[in-house]
Amino acid sequence: MSGLTQALADLPDAHLRAMGRGVEKESLRSQPDGALAFTPHPAALGSALTHPHITTDFCESQLEFVTGVHADAQTCLDELTRIHQFSYRALKDLGNEMLWVSSMPCGLPTDETIPIGRYGGSNVGRAKSVYRMGLGHRYGRRMQTISGIHYNWSMPGISTEAYFGLIRNFRRHSFLLLYLFGASPALCSSFVEGRDHGLQTLKGKTLYLPHATSLRMGRLGYQSDAQASLSVSYNSLESYASSLQQALTKPYPAYEAVGIKNPGGDYNQLATSLLQIENEFYGTIRPKRVIHSGERPLHALRERGVEYVEVRCMDLDPFEPVGIAASTMRFIDMFLLHCLLSDSADDTPSEIAALGRNQQAVAARGREPGLCLERGDVQVPLTTWGHELLHAMTPLAERLDALDTSVDAGSAYRDALAVAHARMQDAKLTPSARVLQVMQSDFDSSYVAFTRAQSAQTQAHLLGLPFSSELQSQFEAMAQASVQLQKQIEASDTLGFEAYRQHYLSVDRLGAGLRQPLAHG
Repeated sequence: MSGLTQALADLPDAHLRAMGRGVEKESLRSQPDGALAFTPHPAALGSALTHPHITTDFCESQLEFVTGVHADAQTCLDELTRIHQFSYRALKDLGNEMLWVSSMPCGLPTDETIPIGRYGGSNVGRAKSVYRMGLGHRYGRRMQTISGIHYNWSMPGISTEAYFGLIRNFRRHSFLLLYLFGASPALCSSFVEGRDHGLQTLKGKTLYLPHATSLRMGRLGYQSDAQASLSVSYNSLESYASSLQQALTKPYPAYEAVGIKNPGGDYNQLATSLLQIENEFYGTIRPKRVIHSGERPLHALRERGVEYVEVRCMDLDPFEPVGIAASTMRFIDMFLLHCLLSDSADDTPSEIAALGRNQQAVAARGREPGLCLERGDVQVPLTTWGHELLHAMTPLAERLDALDTSVDAGSAYRDALAVAHARMQDAKLTPSARVLQVMQSDFDSSYVAFTRAQSAQTQAHLLGLPFSSELQSQFEAMAQASVQLQKQIEASDTLGFEAYRQHYLSVDRLGAGLRQPLAHG
């Protein structure tokens, strides 16, 4: 019996039934012609600072929808759909703005005119905007307009040590998710204007790579030369936390040159360290813990351990009304269980570097016939490695389907695995290949025309679904309550913003009494 088979056999049904999953989904608001919308965050959606389910990401025009934690994929998808339905109704009243259904952005204006998110006059609201101002200075605003899906996953009975084992295996095998679900093989040239991009022109303003899976996860996406110097180890909470603490506290010369404030006294960024705050650290997966009000995420992790993981490498699927299918969620469940239950050796600096090269290769060339990836000292065909992983997930799919006792219980997990096998067998079935095929056959090879049409179709579909007056009233009440809460926060501030900033960023608040950076694990 293999280690994974034994670990699965030892896992109680109750733990598997108690798996929790939730989704955070970002989408730009676009004008009907496919250009970025410049309107403020719609008042009908409530406060972006305090609404529990509807906020903004980097850009004022970039909505972010957040579900609660759900016991199964379908109820998670249902909640995400309801949030979309309410939001589309609000957007329709604003002049028919749409949600851009692709990860790579719509037509963008000049970098400095992209509006960063605004969260009111409270200290916490100002800090969120200043943080985004810093991101703009460090990486450019255009990069921050990329949108995606974050998948939050937990299961009871998992120790912090076991979560880090899961994370190490996830980083080794996340190429599989890019191949199977990447859906950003092309983009609008406005995204890379003035940059050395290495893309090919498909036609007009559409740039692409012929075998790309996810340009979002490649070198033009959420990447940072500065952060590339961070060789963060996931061998333990201690090694992870010490790496992050160093990045959060050690000044970084290029960002020191930007300064905290500009000559006019306006804030450029929150800090001059490599990372302003923990959320700035880019990664395909993060260990997470729900934080108390005002608490630093790193402090929460050190004090109370890992509570869940956040998967960050999923593109929006333009063929799915809310950007992700329930079957995709089920596949991620299986994939994460496989990462958890498989043996997980410690990572090393050389392996971390190789994983970075694998990610770049699959993002840019994942569907290229014969593409090989680095696995230890050998080169392995992506398809061979992928099939190995999928075959190893078969008992997981069978066990999860067997737990389904609903009236229409069937083969949902095995079906999700079968789709993955088919895509591994034939790259033409992957979302990235489908995007290119439909774009070329139906939209004269135009990325903007394709996504604009998909966005309009999605808008019509979601507006056409039943949405009761009771649900409308519930969402309206939630929006109004969030506005009141923002006002309360603004009224209760006692510190000036500079004092607040210094207090929030003080090293003492990072937890665990670690004042000196530890050696990297």
